[in-house]
Amino acid sequence: MAWRGCYRLELQLRRCLGRKQAWGRRGIASCIDPSVGLTEEQKEFQRVAFDFAAKELAPHMAEWDEKEIFPVETLRKASQLGFGGIYVRPDVGGSGLSRLDTSIIFEALSTGCVSTTAYISIHNMCAWMIDTFGSEEQRHKFCPSLCSMEKLASYCLTEPGSGSDAASLLTSAKRKGDTYVLNGSKAFISGGGDTNLYVVMCRTGGPGAKGISCLVLEKGIPGLSFGKKERKVGWNSQPTRAVILEDCAVPVANRLGEEGQGFHIAMRGLNGGRVNIASCSLGAAHACVLLARDHLNVRKQFGEPLASSQYLQFRLAEMATQLVAARLMVRNAARALQEDREDAVALCSMAKLFATDECFAICNQALQMHGGYGYLKDYAVQQFVRDIRVHQILEGTNEVMRMIVARSLLQA
Repeated sequence: MAWRGCYRLELQLRRCLGRKQAWGRRGIASCIDPSVGLTEEQKEFQRVAFDFAAKELAPHMAEWDEKEIFPVETLRKASQLGFGGIYVRPDVGGSGLSRLDTSIIFEALSTGCVSTTAYISIHNMCAWMIDTFGSEEQRHKFCPSLCSMEKLASYCLTEPGSGSDAASLLTSAKRKGDTYVLNGSKAFISGGGDTNLYVVMCRTGGPGAKGISCLVLEKGIPGLSFGKKERKVGWNSQPTRAVILEDCAVPVANRLGEEGQGFHIAMRGLNGGRVNIASCSLGAAHACVLLARDHLNVRKQFGEPLASSQYLQFRLAEMATQLVAARLMVRNAARALQEDREDAVALCSMAKLFATDECFAICNQALQMHGGYGYLKDYAVQQFVRDIRVHQILEGTNEVMRMIVARSLLQA
């Protein structure tokens, strides 16, 4: 099959977002230039990520989607650029970059493949959790192979009966000597069955958030199994399965932090995860603005290019404005998180809410501008729409984001 839309996207990324980044008439209009306001070092991170997106992701994203290929070798190529542990400390193999640097990288990578980049973001979140809350022994045991992506990680919080109400999770971990025996199941786990390490939230104490602890499970231990591979609308370059725990014995030495600290660890991870997934939405929206712009310039109806329609000009202008506003909000939240500011949780929630909603609207409008062509799988725009729809649901639904922001306002 000729991946026409993805081939066009690859050429566009190479021309507009690649090594020279020649913004302006032949590239990206300066008003949506994602490098504005960045340091020279950040521009270099961004250039490397855009180059990788153009050469290693965009040419394959449609095939990975259609054939549901988990591109492990491509992930390991990304790790060679430092993308396996972007905000993990350097002494265990991480890149030691800031949350803003991370957002810039994930936005750029997502222009080539949202689904694959989103998995990289989840893997990074798990590596950071071990790096931040693990002991020195745990950090040096797990993080080097995660940063090289020799081993891949999955985040296990959601259960069949506890989604938004994560503190009501039921997976139990009963301590017996120097082990915990786990029973329960986790749902919608990205990478489930194909990854090597599972960062699992489980109940070691009483009900509520304070009874939850965090354990690291290694694939292959007795009692750990997986459900069927889920069939999804998007995110098809990463497998999703249930993680099933049946009398699964895990060493106490694999617990991150103290007993009862698991929910705190999970939420700390998700604050960064929300900025990361919002950044992935930015990349999709950025790519779709470019695809829509080029389509308007070449597609003719009623004897003239669609670009001559004032209505479509206005819609394109609105898309660009939404994109820049979302980018500013996400980068502001990333800075707040890096600085561990008091308002970081609310700002991360605002950024996730606003960016994922607005970027989905941008991609959906780009599909509409393509008309019937936008609904064909030969054209990349439809895959961006399918891949980022779930961003409004995961890492905390956008309804929960509203609850967090409202609580922050009302308790002030």
